[in-house]
Parts: sequence; structure tokens; C-alpha cells
Amino acid sequence: MTAELAIGMVAVAVVLVAVLTLGAASVTRLRAEDAARTAARVAALHEPDAAVVEAARTVLGGRAAQVGVRRDGDWVTVTVTSALTGWAAGVEVRADATARVEP
Repeated sequence: MTAELAIGMVAVAVVLVAVLTLGAASVTRLRAEDAARTAARVAALHEPDAAVVEAARTVLGGRAAQVGVRRDGDWVTVTVTSALTGWAAGVEVRADATARVEP
């Protein structure tokens, strides 16, 4: 009975780590999407790229991320790329948001 319990506890621990890692990845993805959306709205108001990047970083709460701004005529696209930490280190999440530039 003790060996079976030990194996079962290891399996439970592995599943728990997987669930927590997936949860952390989901939160990071949602933050990246929020940051891209907010930054795209700022860029649509003809703000300079530095202000767009600062808006994205504010939403991310200081988390390290790469923010790219691409302007194409009446449209602006902001891309936010953030790396996961912990067990999923090395994996990156990416979010894009596009907005029409205000007249």
C-alpha cells in the first residue's frame, strides 16, 4: 500500500505542476493581449512610439516584454511578446492588436 501511495502522490504532484504552469501561461497571455490592445488605442491617438511602449509596459506591470509598433496608412498594429517564467521558461507568448488611426 505504501508504494502505491508514493506513486500516486508523485502523479498528483506532476499534474498539479502542469495545471499551475498552464494557469501562469494563460495569465501571461491575457496580460499580453490587454497590453497590446491598450497600446494600439494609444497609438491610434497619434501618440509617439515611446508613449505606446510605455502604455503597454504599464499594463504589463513592469514585466519584461518586447513591444513593436507598425503603422500602415490608417492602421496601427502593436505586437507584445513576453517570455514565461518558472517551469515554462523559454516559451514566449505573443499578442497583436490593430486599431484604426483617429482622424
